Amino acid sequence: MPIHKQELFNKIIQGHRINQEEALYLYNLDNPQELAFLANHRRNELTPSNIVTYVIGRILNYTNVCWVSCKFCSFYRPPGHEEGYLHSDELILEKVKDTLEKGGREILFQGGLNPKLKIDYFENLFRKIKKEYPDAILHALSPTEINYIAHISKLSLKECIKKLYEAGLHSIPGAGGEILVDRVRKIIAPYKDTTEEWLECMQSASELGIKSTASMMFGHVETIEERIHHLDNIRSLQDSHEPFRAFICWPYQPEGAELIVQKKSSALDYLKTLALSRIYLDNIKNLQVSFLTQGPKIAQLGLSYGANDLGSIMIEESVVSAEGSKHITTAEEYERLIINAGYTPKKRNTRYEILDENVPLQRDFNLV
Repeated sequence: MPIHKQELFNKIIQGHRINQEEALYLYNLDNPQELAFLANHRRNELTPSNIVTYVIGRILNYTNVCWVSCKFCSFYRPPGHEEGYLHSDELILEKVKDTLEKGGREILFQGGLNPKLKIDYFENLFRKIKKEYPDAILHALSPTEINYIAHISKLSLKECIKKLYEAGLHSIPGAGGEILVDRVRKIIAPYKDTTEEWLECMQSASELGIKSTASMMFGHVETIEERIHHLDNIRSLQDSHEPFRAFICWPYQPEGAELIVQKKSSALDYLKTLALSRIYLDNIKNLQVSFLTQGPKIAQLGLSYGANDLGSIMIEESVVSAEGSKHITTAEEYERLIINAGYTPKKRNTRYEILDENVPLQRDFNLV
């Protein structure tokens, strides 16, 4: 049946869910302001309309050694490469300490699939961090890393996740998802985990009481339909197991990577994809802009395309800076940008709870 524009708009305004065909129709609208209006309406249904949150954290890339050879990644070095590294425990602890001293608590702990690192490495390291710096939040290891750790450690997926949690893991970032369509994954990362394996990791973590975020890296070999199918996979898992606190999408950064694209994703494509994500993901409360890849002006615009979170103020970052665009700033600048966009800035924690700086942080991530 043909899609009638006004009927579809009314459907969204009345709070109803859209399907993949309707999502494609919305992406192809001539006027992006209509998409922004609908996305903001959905945002206001899910979050306080005037608040934009942010967090202070560090991306701690503990190793760049990886055998998977993803075509989109210019960060990794294969095993044995002279530029490969594994940070010492002492250096990692110093970086955690520095993060806390600079007002951060979230450690986004990620690296490559290093064949030398089995479960005991992560258990020992996480316990050290937990003992020395109990206020640090380990938002750590992508599903791709966890699946690999379980495999080389001869553990079931749930056994692996439980061991990581008991050692100090708090939550799981949504990296490694790229596009959750196996046709795409076989082109850009043929040795990486499948769509089913990525989703299974997030489901298993949720069944153990561990929450996560979801993401999408777009603008390479996927079609718009496949972007939407990715969103549908995320939405379906959220319906059944509610693993995700937030969603973030960003365009592929081709600089220095093997995967060549004819045309880099535009700011308009990013904003349309952001808005479509907000409309489609009606069961995920928080939508984060990609300040790191888009910079301040597009990030501000993203707040009018359905986003309610400006993401993390990065004390350190290595992966995106290896690939291309990188925008890093301060808490004061984040707050200025949010206020100038017409919103109220609020600092949050990894659970997307607004922080009262007078209340000490409690570890409220409980395994069930």
